[in-house]
Amino acid sequence: MSSSTSPQDTARAARWIDLLARQFPELLTELTPGGGRPASSAGRSRGTGGSAGSAPVRLHVSDALRDITDGVVELEEAVRDKLGLGRPPRADVPERLRRIAELLDRAAGHPVLVRHVLDECRRMVRRGNRALGTPEAMVRVDGRCPWCDSVSLRALPAARTVLCVNPGCRCADPRCACAEDPGHRHCWAESSWAELALASGADADGIAELVDAAEATEEAA
Repeated sequence: MSSSTSPQDTARAARWIDLLARQFPELLTELTPGGGRPASSAGRSRGTGGSAGSAPVRLHVSDALRDITDGVVELEEAVRDKLGLGRPPRADVPERLRRIAELLDRAAGHPVLVRHVLDECRRMVRRGNRALGTPEAMVRVDGRCPWCDSVSLRALPAARTVLCVNPGCRCADPRCACAEDPGHRHCWAESSWAELALASGADADGIAELVDAAEATEEAA
């Protein structure tokens, strides 16, 4: 059995790395509203927000930057460790992302590693989008919700998750919080799409194709 990564996963990982690299400067700019020097203050974002008279630091952006910065450092270390390259030299986030992208071809023989890169970069972009106030894309999925029988199934391409948006929908899954939290919606992760398709009358391959197309559109935006 082949242990190589599919070209599609490698290409998707590269696109999400690029998307994260383009988003990161936006987060630095958003960190201190009204101008200032966000790039130089990013390293101090863990504190109260700089010297007296400076623009206030937006703590939710600061938290996102710290999460993404730590995540990129850990991701590069994981990639290099798997490839036997040792610890990477210090660098800022854009440079680390560039180095990770350059290692994707060498990582192609490790499918789990490439998928980890893809999932982590996608997670960090979603975290950045929330900090920037960018709404997550949502697309309609054919079929009826297995719980409420309404045509209310929607997919979140970046999260690769399907959920029911009917406010009154409640499932019978004891592990789901929708019964106790009015804001929660029952969700189907990618691993459950075949089960969802069988119960909803949708097509599992169709769900994947729909999400892939929407994800590609988001990546290209």
